[in-house]
Amino acid sequence: MGGAKGKTREAIADAAASLFATDGYAATSVRRIAREAGADPAMVIRHYGSKEQLFLHTMQVLPGDALRFDEPWDTLGTRIVEYVLDADDRLRSVYLELIRGSDAGRIGSALSAAHEENFVAPLVEVLPGPHAELRARLVAAMVGGLMYALWIVEDENLSRTDRADVIAHYAPALQRLITPDPAA
Repeated sequence: MGGAKGKTREAIADAAASLFATDGYAATSVRRIAREAGADPAMVIRHYGSKEQLFLHTMQVLPGDALRFDEPWDTLGTRIVEYVLDADDRLRSVYLELIRGSDAGRIGSALSAAHEENFVAPLVEVLPGPHAELRARLVAAMVGGLMYALWIVEDENLSRTDRADVIAHYAPALQRLITPDPAA
Protein backbone atom coordinates (compact mmCIF):
# COMPACT_ATOMS: atom_id res chain seq x y z
CA MET A 1 0.00 0.00 0.00
CA GLY A 2 1.61 3.25 -1.09
CA GLY A 3 0.98 6.96 -0.79
CA ALA A 4 -0.27 8.89 2.19
CA LYS A 5 -2.68 6.11 3.15
CA GLY A 6 0.14 3.59 3.32
CA LYS A 7 2.38 5.95 5.26
CA THR A 8 -0.39 6.62 7.79
CA ARG A 9 -1.08 2.91 8.19
CA GLU A 10 2.64 2.22 8.63
CA ALA A 11 3.04 5.09 11.13
CA ILE A 12 0.12 3.73 13.15
CA ALA A 13 1.59 0.21 13.17
CA ASP A 14 5.04 1.52 14.16
CA ALA A 15 3.63 3.66 16.98
CA ALA A 16 1.43 0.82 18.19
CA ALA A 17 4.27 -1.72 18.17
CA SER A 18 6.46 0.64 20.18
CA LEU A 19 3.76 1.49 22.71
CA PHE A 20 2.55 -2.09 23.12
CA ALA A 21 6.14 -3.22 23.66
CA THR A 22 6.93 -0.59 26.27
CA ASP A 23 3.59 -0.04 28.02
CA GLY A 24 1.60 -3.18 27.27
CA TYR A 25 -1.81 -3.76 25.76
CA ALA A 26 -3.97 -2.48 28.62
CA ALA A 27 -2.06 0.77 29.11
CA THR A 28 -1.98 1.67 25.42
CA SER A 29 -5.01 3.54 24.11
CA VAL A 30 -6.09 4.13 20.53
CA ARG A 31 -5.84 7.89 21.17
CA ARG A 32 -2.26 7.56 22.33
CA ILE A 33 -1.33 5.41 19.33
CA ALA A 34 -2.91 8.01 17.03
CA ARG A 35 -1.10 10.87 18.78
CA GLU A 36 2.27 9.07 18.47
CA ALA A 37 1.56 8.33 14.78
CA GLY A 38 0.42 11.87 14.03
CA ALA A 39 -2.98 10.56 12.96
CA ASP A 40 -6.60 10.90 13.96
CA PRO A 41 -7.89 8.12 16.27
CA ALA A 42 -10.58 7.35 13.68
CA MET A 43 -7.80 6.45 11.23
CA VAL A 44 -6.50 3.81 13.65
CA ILE A 45 -9.90 2.13 13.67
CA ARG A 46 -10.39 2.65 9.94
CA HIS A 47 -7.09 0.93 9.12
CA TYR A 48 -7.14 -1.83 11.75
CA GLY A 49 -10.73 -2.22 12.95
CA SER A 50 -9.90 -2.20 16.67
CA LYS A 51 -7.07 -1.89 19.15
CA GLU A 52 -7.11 -5.66 19.53
CA GLN A 53 -6.70 -6.24 15.77
CA LEU A 54 -3.89 -3.68 15.69
CA PHE A 55 -2.20 -5.46 18.59
CA LEU A 56 -2.48 -8.82 16.82
CA HIS A 57 -1.12 -7.27 13.63
CA THR A 58 1.94 -5.74 15.31
CA MET A 59 2.75 -8.33 17.97
CA GLN A 60 3.78 -11.25 15.77
CA VAL A 61 6.89 -13.37 15.48
CA LEU A 62 8.30 -12.44 12.10
CA PRO A 63 9.09 -15.31 9.72
CA GLY A 64 12.82 -14.61 9.99
CA ASP A 65 12.61 -14.85 13.79
CA ALA A 66 10.87 -18.23 13.87
CA LEU A 67 12.70 -21.18 15.34
CA ARG A 68 13.72 -23.69 12.69
CA PHE A 69 13.25 -27.37 13.36
CA ASP A 70 15.71 -29.03 11.05
CA GLU A 71 18.48 -31.60 11.10
CA PRO A 72 20.73 -32.61 12.68
CA TRP A 73 18.28 -33.93 15.26
CA ASP A 74 20.99 -34.70 17.81
CA THR A 75 21.68 -30.96 18.31
CA LEU A 76 18.11 -29.63 18.21
CA GLY A 77 17.83 -29.45 22.02
CA THR A 78 20.92 -27.24 22.17
CA ARG A 79 19.71 -25.08 19.29
CA ILE A 80 16.34 -24.55 20.99
CA VAL A 81 17.97 -23.44 24.26
CA GLU A 82 20.33 -21.15 22.32
CA TYR A 83 17.32 -19.65 20.53
CA VAL A 84 15.72 -18.73 23.86
CA LEU A 85 18.97 -17.43 25.36
CA ASP A 86 19.82 -15.40 22.23
CA ALA A 87 16.36 -13.94 21.58
CA ASP A 88 16.48 -10.24 20.82
CA ASP A 89 14.41 -7.58 22.57
CA ARG A 90 11.73 -7.55 19.85
CA LEU A 91 11.11 -11.29 20.07
CA ARG A 92 11.00 -11.22 23.88
CA SER A 93 8.67 -8.22 23.74
CA VAL A 94 6.25 -9.97 21.38
CA TYR A 95 6.14 -13.04 23.62
CA LEU A 96 5.70 -11.00 26.80
CA GLU A 97 2.97 -8.78 25.38
CA LEU A 98 1.03 -11.75 24.02
CA ILE A 99 1.18 -13.29 27.50
CA ARG A 100 0.22 -10.06 29.24
CA GLY A 101 -2.62 -9.35 26.84
CA SER A 102 -3.87 -12.92 26.69
CA ASP A 103 -6.97 -12.17 28.77
CA ALA A 104 -8.25 -9.67 26.20
CA GLY A 105 -10.65 -11.11 23.65
CA ARG A 106 -8.94 -12.91 20.79
CA ILE A 107 -5.39 -12.35 22.03
CA GLY A 108 -5.46 -15.53 24.13
CA SER A 109 -6.74 -17.44 21.11
CA ALA A 110 -4.01 -15.91 18.96
CA LEU A 111 -1.40 -16.97 21.51
CA SER A 112 -2.73 -20.53 21.49
CA ALA A 113 -2.77 -20.57 17.69
CA ALA A 114 0.79 -19.25 17.53
CA HIS A 115 1.89 -21.94 20.00
CA GLU A 116 0.33 -24.62 17.79
CA GLU A 117 1.31 -23.21 14.39
CA ASN A 118 4.81 -21.94 15.17
CA PHE A 119 6.07 -24.57 17.60
CA VAL A 120 4.04 -27.72 18.19
CA ALA A 121 2.85 -28.55 14.65
CA PRO A 122 6.20 -27.95 12.91
CA LEU A 123 7.99 -29.98 15.59
CA VAL A 124 5.49 -32.85 15.36
CA GLU A 125 6.10 -33.00 11.60
CA VAL A 126 9.84 -33.57 11.97
CA LEU A 127 10.24 -35.53 15.20
CA PRO A 128 11.48 -39.04 14.57
CA GLY A 129 10.08 -41.96 16.52
CA PRO A 130 6.85 -42.76 18.35
CA HIS A 131 4.60 -40.36 20.29
CA ALA A 132 5.78 -37.33 18.28
CA GLU A 133 2.83 -35.15 19.26
CA LEU A 134 3.16 -35.81 22.99
CA ARG A 135 6.92 -35.27 22.84
CA ALA A 136 6.50 -32.01 20.87
CA ARG A 137 4.05 -30.71 23.46
CA LEU A 138 6.41 -31.63 26.30
CA VAL A 139 9.29 -29.89 24.50
CA ALA A 140 7.06 -26.81 24.09
CA ALA A 141 6.19 -26.91 27.80
CA MET A 142 9.86 -27.10 28.77
CA VAL A 143 10.78 -24.25 26.43
CA GLY A 144 7.86 -22.20 27.78
CA GLY A 145 9.18 -22.81 31.29
CA LEU A 146 12.61 -21.50 30.37
CA MET A 147 11.04 -18.43 28.70
CA TYR A 148 8.89 -17.87 31.78
CA ALA A 149 11.87 -18.02 34.13
CA LEU A 150 14.06 -15.75 32.00
CA TRP A 151 11.59 -13.32 30.47
CA ILE A 152 8.61 -13.05 32.82
CA VAL A 153 9.86 -13.54 36.37
CA GLU A 154 13.41 -12.59 35.31
CA ASP A 155 15.07 -15.14 37.60
CA GLU A 156 18.29 -13.30 38.46
CA ASN A 157 20.22 -16.41 39.45
CA LEU A 158 19.34 -18.14 36.19
CA SER A 159 20.08 -14.99 34.18
CA ARG A 160 23.52 -14.73 35.79
CA THR A 161 24.33 -18.38 35.18
CA ASP A 162 26.94 -18.94 32.51
CA ARG A 163 25.26 -19.51 29.15
CA ALA A 164 27.24 -22.71 28.55
CA ASP A 165 26.08 -24.11 31.92
CA VAL A 166 22.42 -23.40 31.14
CA ILE A 167 22.79 -25.13 27.78
CA ALA A 168 24.72 -28.05 29.30
CA HIS A 169 21.98 -28.70 31.88
CA TYR A 170 18.79 -27.84 29.97
CA ALA A 171 19.49 -29.02 26.42
CA PRO A 172 19.96 -32.72 27.31
CA ALA A 173 16.50 -32.83 28.92
CA LEU A 174 14.99 -31.42 25.73
CA GLN A 175 17.09 -33.72 23.62
CA ARG A 176 15.74 -36.81 25.43
CA LEU A 177 12.28 -35.82 24.21
CA ILE A 178 13.47 -35.01 20.70
CA THR A 179 15.46 -38.21 20.16
CA PRO A 180 14.32 -40.70 22.78
CA ASP A 181 16.36 -43.76 23.54
CA PRO A 182 14.87 -46.56 21.42
CA ALA A 183 15.62 -49.06 24.21
CA ALA A 184 13.51 -47.10 26.72
